Amino acid sequence: MTPITGVAIFITVWWTVLFAVLPWGVQSHHEAGLNLGDGGDPAAPVNPNMKRKFFTTTWISVLVFLAIWALIHFKVIPLPNLPSGY
Repeated sequence: MTPITGVAIFITVWWTVLFAVLPWGVQSHHEAGLNLGDGGDPAAPVNPNMKRKFFTTTWISVLVFLAIWALIHFKVIPLPNLPSGY
């Protein structure tokens, strides 16, 4: 696996894991019993904890990427030889 392929796989894994992690521990204003008045969305999260979710996403992505790397490195899942350059 080339470094560019590795970065592309990691970014894809990271974004996929992010969308899986985003709903963890979220409580909406409606569920918390808070009234936002006019103009507020009752489904908006009270405290989304985005910084914590980014860190959680990163370490889970590293673990998933290492598993993918091991599968490719030990040729359990071979990558096709693509032509490099035009």
